[in-house]
Amino acid sequence: MSITSKEIRQKYLDFFSEQGHSIIGSAPLVPDNDPTVLFTTAGMHPLVPYLLGETHPAGVRIANYQKCIRTGDIEEVGDRWHLTFFEMLGNWSLGDYFKEEAISMSWEFLTSEKWLNIPIDRLRVSVFEGDDDAPRDEEAASLWKDLGMPAEQIYYFPKSENWWGPAGETGPCGPDTEMFYDTGLADCSPGCDPSCSCGKYVEIWNDVFMQYNKQSDGTYPPLEQKNVDTGMGLERIVAVLNGKKEVYTTDLFKPLMDKISALTVNHEDTSKEIIADHIRAATFIIADGVSPSNMDQGYVLRRLLRRAMRHGRKLGIGDFFLEDLAKIVVDQYSEFYPELEKNKSEIYVEIVGEEEKFAKTLRDGEKQFAKITKHLKANDTMPGEQAFHLFDTYGFPLEITKELASEKGIVVDEDGFDEFYKQHQELSRAGAKKRFKGGLADASWETIRGHTATHLLQSALRVVLGEHVLQKGSNITPERLRFDFSHPDKMTEEQIKATEDLVNEKIQEGIDVHYEIMSIQDALDMGAIGLFDDKYAEKVKVYIMGEFSKEFCGGPHVNNTKEVGKFRIVKEKASSSGVRRIKAVVEEA
Repeated sequence: MSITSKEIRQKYLDFFSEQGHSIIGSAPLVPDNDPTVLFTTAGMHPLVPYLLGETHPAGVRIANYQKCIRTGDIEEVGDRWHLTFFEMLGNWSLGDYFKEEAISMSWEFLTSEKWLNIPIDRLRVSVFEGDDDAPRDEEAASLWKDLGMPAEQIYYFPKSENWWGPAGETGPCGPDTEMFYDTGLADCSPGCDPSCSCGKYVEIWNDVFMQYNKQSDGTYPPLEQKNVDTGMGLERIVAVLNGKKEVYTTDLFKPLMDKISALTVNHEDTSKEIIADHIRAATFIIADGVSPSNMDQGYVLRRLLRRAMRHGRKLGIGDFFLEDLAKIVVDQYSEFYPELEKNKSEIYVEIVGEEEKFAKTLRDGEKQFAKITKHLKANDTMPGEQAFHLFDTYGFPLEITKELASEKGIVVDEDGFDEFYKQHQELSRAGAKKRFKGGLADASWETIRGHTATHLLQSALRVVLGEHVLQKGSNITPERLRFDFSHPDKMTEEQIKATEDLVNEKIQEGIDVHYEIMSIQDALDMGAIGLFDDKYAEKVKVYIMGEFSKEFCGGPHVNNTKEVGKFRIVKEKASSSGVRRIKAVVEEA
């Protein structure tokens, strides 16, 4: 079978359109409202408010292809299937159909001759085996059998394999059923099954049945609105349908891999694959407004670019080569993601700038290396703490430290470096976990109040500073809110006080908060603001607070501004070039 990635994208949309789904566009990689993670990691993340019961302007059946970033896979990139950036094909039922219809549609799309026509003997499925929190999912297994899936190709796995969620500590969650493709490789052992990571079975699709609402006390009462959330990895399905043994040999990667191969005679495929993955991810991240920095999304972007440069060095490629690769990504994907073409100048400027900075980092790191090792001689050991100091403080890669040490006959204590690096990772994970608990995924009253306050804050800033102010990101926890916005200068004390006073004035006015669903043009005509360039959606949801605030948003919000309480700005500072950040709290009045 030979099928292109473009054909698969279109088949997916066509199939679910025939099944009554509205096709919506991809959300940004950087969540525009209340991110619970640094990046959009799955198609469901932008849909959390609707999974919690908010009304989606496109209806109760929706589908799309969504750009995603998963930073947990950075170190695994270079194997056959893991990627930092990937596209997810997804379809959702927001309180409409459930297990029977979802599984039936998955079966038809995978196996019917009109669609993907995958032989049944190449498919395996898994379902939840049950535990004290929820019963064994015999319903899903029975549905698969009724459709024609042989019983011996159905597997029961625990929560670690067949359970999704919740996104935070509490919220919607439930069992899932996962679909795998048998690559035809030999079993790695007698117990080899789809839960094995040997590569014989590749997960290609996942249907999540959100039927429980996890509580803070650890109980799982049923949800009033049961949803279906699915995801099919485009890169993986393209690979398996074309008989490829890895994603890097598909049409999605061929232009990049050909260019990288032309730049070097080195045959180190893993380095080529890392470069290809990282430049794809970096190009998309920059297109969504992120610049390299030492924090949050900017830190991930810098890490991706510098890791790609380091592997370019390993392959013997010159210092500046990533811009040419980014141009390939822009040309290849702009048809599906127009923001790449629109922002290509910024993409190229940021990449070249980071290459220049990394060249300086290497020069500075080499100077520091010389200072650290000036008293060491051949066969001495460089302590792991010092190698990590070069990495953590100067961004100097361990591989280059080892390279320089080897030239002097010095041995680097890699085990010691790994210990310090693990401590660094644990601190990072703890911070990420704390961040993940925030946002609207928990739907706590405190978070909803904070979210509503960001609408008032944006409108107040536009009054005080000017209409050039637009939201560039936000993060909300029950304890505080953080709001990034476009503005070139540090706010004065007078401007901060005027903004705070105006927000509190509107809170005290007791303005009713409601939403209306309307066409994009009607929303723009009424003066609604917010990030919205969805090329598919015909209707959008606008939250309205009198004449003061009209904004594209999914919700949820308080019913009246008085419910927000008292708003207080704690700090105002720079976030990145041309972007300021306000940290604030909402308190009981």
